[in-house]
Amino acid sequence: MHATSSVSTQPRPALKLAGVALAYFMVLLDTTVLAVAEPNIIASLHTGVVGVGWATTCYTMALASTSLLGGSLADRRGAHRVFLFGVIGFGAASLACALAPSLAVLLVFRALLGLFAAAIIPSSLPLIASLYPEPVSRGRAISVWAAISGAAMAAGPVLGGWLIALADWRAVFVVNAPVSLLVLVLCRTPIATASHARAVSPLPHLGLAAALATLTLAVTQAGQHSWTPAIVLGIVALGLAYGTAVVDRAAPAPLIPSGLRRNPAVWTAFGWGAAINYALTTVIFSIPLLLDASAIGAGVALLPMTLLVALNPLVTGRLIGVYGPLRPIRLGFTAFPLGLCLTALAMEDRHQPFVLGVGLLLCGLGVSWTLPALVGFAVNHAPQEATGAVGGILNATRQVGATIAAAVASATLTQHQDDGWTAAAPFLIAAAFCLLGLYSVTRRRPNLRPHVDAPD
Repeated sequence: MHATSSVSTQPRPALKLAGVALAYFMVLLDTTVLAVAEPNIIASLHTGVVGVGWATTCYTMALASTSLLGGSLADRRGAHRVFLFGVIGFGAASLACALAPSLAVLLVFRALLGLFAAAIIPSSLPLIASLYPEPVSRGRAISVWAAISGAAMAAGPVLGGWLIALADWRAVFVVNAPVSLLVLVLCRTPIATASHARAVSPLPHLGLAAALATLTLAVTQAGQHSWTPAIVLGIVALGLAYGTAVVDRAAPAPLIPSGLRRNPAVWTAFGWGAAINYALTTVIFSIPLLLDASAIGAGVALLPMTLLVALNPLVTGRLIGVYGPLRPIRLGFTAFPLGLCLTALAMEDRHQPFVLGVGLLLCGLGVSWTLPALVGFAVNHAPQEATGAVGGILNATRQVGATIAAAVASATLTQHQDDGWTAAAPFLIAAAFCLLGLYSVTRRRPNLRPHVDAPD
């Protein structure tokens, strides 16, 4: 194993931190900027809601199924090398998306974008830890990194609307190319990080990707009332998931470390993360398709939520410091279903912008109260040797929630267009998941903390 370099050996760490944060900004931007481009893609590529749904799920599905693999490669090959590989690939795949002549080609390169994003995200924190080895300076650096990357949530819909107004949907992908070049310039000199001669087991990763893809296809078929294929695909997805779990237990480098397999508190946090991302993706995916507005108008309409997602985590951090993570999680799972119900009401009657604004504000509070706190909750309940794996698995389960949300929303909105289903359906389904999260967190006792004796 190679020792991590100290800050004194890293010249101009602030510039490199900016590069790492910009890379994460770019990855998160790609999950939100596409939302306002959905109507434009439908018209340009002659597809429907299900088609743009796959444009979202291909990205989140690839990211979910390979996030853990990206972390393993960063440990084995070095975080800086994997990070640069991801940035170069992300920029190139973005240009390929912009040039896609058909939906099929777009879906292929969207999946590649997810793979390259899975190389960027897990390697970011080790680079920051190397640039700032002292705990105090590292904490400040992570705050800067989180603030810059969190701004992508607020900037994505508005920037996307502006780019589409200037050109068309292809512009939302072209913008990644200059950002990638800037990141490469800022991070061009090596950043030494610890590396481990760890094995990588590809079969569980492939099984996870196959199970998630099959489940997404099953949901899409159900939304089109193709019940027989949906049931068959659902059974296949369950079989693939079970087979992946069996193979993973015997793998030299399993997806799930042994210290986390029988840790109900950590898995509860993973479930909370999936529920929150399900609800968040439902809102971002559905609003631009339901609003009778331009791309810029749709981006502005989402601002009450996205601005809070970017700014409120700073307040959440203070709440966690005073009350522990469970209270913000409870607040978030209370605010989010209320916001989703108000948003559903506004979508049924398009002449209620005030109700929509209040609903999206509550949704923003739900995300920004819950996500930072559940990360702390999961880490606090994990054994020290498994804390690194917690971040990768949490990101993967969140992307699973996003993938299923896009599939369900595209299916229900297709029924809304074809058969007159209520426009409120996707939001009410998401609210139900959040209520399950609220029930779960209210049953959680605050003194259950086996590994850290901090307030809960």
